[in-house]
Amino acid sequence: MSTAILTGQPVPGSSIEADLRSLGFDLRIAADAAEAETLLAEVPGNERVALVDARFVGHVHALRLGLTDPRFPLAGIPGAVTAQPAGRQALTRAMARENSAGGGTTLVDSLADRILTALDADGTGVHHPELGSLVAAVPADPQARNEARQAVADIDDEAVRLKSAVKARDGFFTTYCISPYSRYIARWCARRGLTPNQVTTASLLTALIAAACAATGTRGGFVAAGVLLIASFVLDCTDGQLARYSLQYSTLGAWLDATFDRAKEYAYYAGLALGAARGGDDVWALALGAMVLQTCRHVVDFSFNEANHDATANTSPTAALSDKLDSVGWTVWVRRMIVLPIGERWAMIAVLTAVTTPRITFYALLIGCAFAAMYTTAGRVLRSLTRKARRTDRAAGALADLADSGPLAQGLAGALKKPARRLPGFTAPVIALLGALAVVLTAALTDFGDPWPVVAALGYALTSGLAVARPLKGALDWLVPPFLRAAEYGTVLVLAAKADVNGALPAAFGLVAAVAYHHYDTVYRIRGDAGAPPAWLVRSIGGHEGRTLLVTVLAALLTASQLKVALTALAVAVALVVLVESIRFWVAAHQGGAPAVHDEGEPA
Repeated sequence: MSTAILTGQPVPGSSIEADLRSLGFDLRIAADAAEAETLLAEVPGNERVALVDARFVGHVHALRLGLTDPRFPLAGIPGAVTAQPAGRQALTRAMARENSAGGGTTLVDSLADRILTALDADGTGVHHPELGSLVAAVPADPQARNEARQAVADIDDEAVRLKSAVKARDGFFTTYCISPYSRYIARWCARRGLTPNQVTTASLLTALIAAACAATGTRGGFVAAGVLLIASFVLDCTDGQLARYSLQYSTLGAWLDATFDRAKEYAYYAGLALGAARGGDDVWALALGAMVLQTCRHVVDFSFNEANHDATANTSPTAALSDKLDSVGWTVWVRRMIVLPIGERWAMIAVLTAVTTPRITFYALLIGCAFAAMYTTAGRVLRSLTRKARRTDRAAGALADLADSGPLAQGLAGALKKPARRLPGFTAPVIALLGALAVVLTAALTDFGDPWPVVAALGYALTSGLAVARPLKGALDWLVPPFLRAAEYGTVLVLAAKADVNGALPAAFGLVAAVAYHHYDTVYRIRGDAGAPPAWLVRSIGGHEGRTLLVTVLAALLTASQLKVALTALAVAVALVVLVESIRFWVAAHQGGAPAVHDEGEPA
């Protein structure tokens, strides 16, 4: 339940009471500031409360944006201010001060506006939504009131609401081929009481059915799979638009939206590989390679963003050139398309699935993603090298969490702290890259069963510990986590391919999928300011260097058939541990009233 306190009697003809009730508020009316303070104190502390000037004139959606967004403890627009339980104390203090200063009787000036100004002066982090063309005002006289009412009548509230449901920055395919109609699906869902989480789940189920169709290996199944994959993407866009349209943001919803995107895409890869196998074509190595490449792309995105999340003196000629290019219309779309964001990528996969073969689909996906990865990474390297920025302890901590170092690497890092201090600042990513190349190339260039990959994995653990032995604050230190991901995933891929036994690559696909889920879960916890996964979880699954070493030892000691069984068992064990802990954490965060967030989709 939410309570709105109207300060003063509504003006004849005003719709403010009906508008507030339509937004779910229970109304109280205060004759003066003293009574408003009394009514505020009577509202239970675990409820949202709003203070609204009875003379308010504006759009309903302006009130919705200002008073119902669950992401912000304090928010306000002209003539209205609201507080959730987390911001209640600040609102109460501001109310007491304004009541005392105003003598507790006058409502000539807008009490809500005075309190909003006081909260801003206190630095309490009040959210002020951008209203654009929407009207929100407290007219001082009848003429101003009539003008405000006319301005409300001139702007279509619903059209603005629909437009704002679509992300301001999106890919070409999503902007021009999906959003023009998916926003209306979002409105249809909102009017029938459907939640974004329900739409997200429907998108997942649709993608899983698409993967099952692809697994049939028939032309009809491939065509159906392509159509259903596009339908799943439409629903994927709809859930975010529904969240923005109805302001239904939640911690659990952001996690579901983000993790289900990865689950849908990688399950579809597996479906394509199964379908190809039915036709006698083994493309599991391509499917696993596509998953490794796409996951590493995302780690590059996440690491770069976290490294520069709160960097100071953040200037770069490369960034200035990028901003200049953004002012030229056609270059914006070209640059967004060549990074192959989720809309373009899924459209390409769907079309190629329907009209070609899984092998061709994976070849195109690998080529497109490799080019996009080189383009985006090169641009970010240039930005980092030309940027004069100081990275914070928070950024260094986030990169350390993304590194996913286990007991072995952490122990070595502790022992190598002193030598690491004497190394130049740019050496962390170089050391991580050399260690990653050594273990992957050794596995690729030796015969299956040779002990040399084990030796290389031990060296990899050493270089990994040295790379994270000091805070990752260097200009290119954000490259350390992607290099570590590429080393672990690449080693599993190469050794499974070297085994050359039926079922080894699917088992490796399952293992990489389980580990990748853990890494994505780490990212979304950091994004939600929830911190990294607990230390016991990282230790129990070995860290990246522990898993890499274990897989090389298994490949050296076991036969190819035994390795397949071992990889399957390891995939199941890792998946069970990380899934149980992840689900427990996110459900508890949702039920515990964690701040609501909304995931805006993958950055690439």
